[in-house]
Amino acid sequence: IPNFITSDEEKYILASVSAAPKPKWTQLLNRRLINYGGVPHKNGMIAEEMPLWLQTYIEKINNLGVLEDKKANHVLVNEYLPGQGIMPHTDGPLFHPVISTISCGSHTILRLQKMSDATDVHEILVEPRSLLLIKDDAYHDHMHSIEELHEDKIDEGVVNLSLCENTHTSGTILARSRRISLTIRHVPKTS
Repeated sequence: IPNFITSDEEKYILASVSAAPKPKWTQLLNRRLINYGGVPHKNGMIAEEMPLWLQTYIEKINNLGVLEDKKANHVLVNEYLPGQGIMPHTDGPLFHPVISTISCGSHTILRLQKMSDATDVHEILVEPRSLLLIKDDAYHDHMHSIEELHEDKIDEGVVNLSLCENTHTSGTILARSRRISLTIRHVPKTS
């Protein structure tokens, strides 16, 4: 969904994330992240208070009704710098039936790879200020990943070009910059 948030909201999110105390961040090999609402594990999550600045975006997701009868109670903030990404993975049954991600800062290319056929790959251009929903077959039957690149080449493998806000032609090179993603989801068995 292009322009799910405004440019001003994007600036507010980026500033709020930048103001997070360093101890909140977990540094991984290829990115860093913050869990808000608690730290999920296979048995659920012990709830923690959600920062006020995130409430608006949680409500926007809840108001869409994409979580069916559930309400969002967890936000995973990921920071990707140019050259950083994430290996192919699934989010597993804990977050079923849908994950929703708001992107801020840079674009990225999300790769969806069918679990039963590694050659069946689709690329999605994820634009700044957009909302990406992964559900149904994309959730159950595919792994998703972001390649560790400094720039992305737009080609016929990008399946959503006609839906994007910006017009890109095949062969266009997009340089990556800092990208912040807010993955907003429901964690069951929360106490």
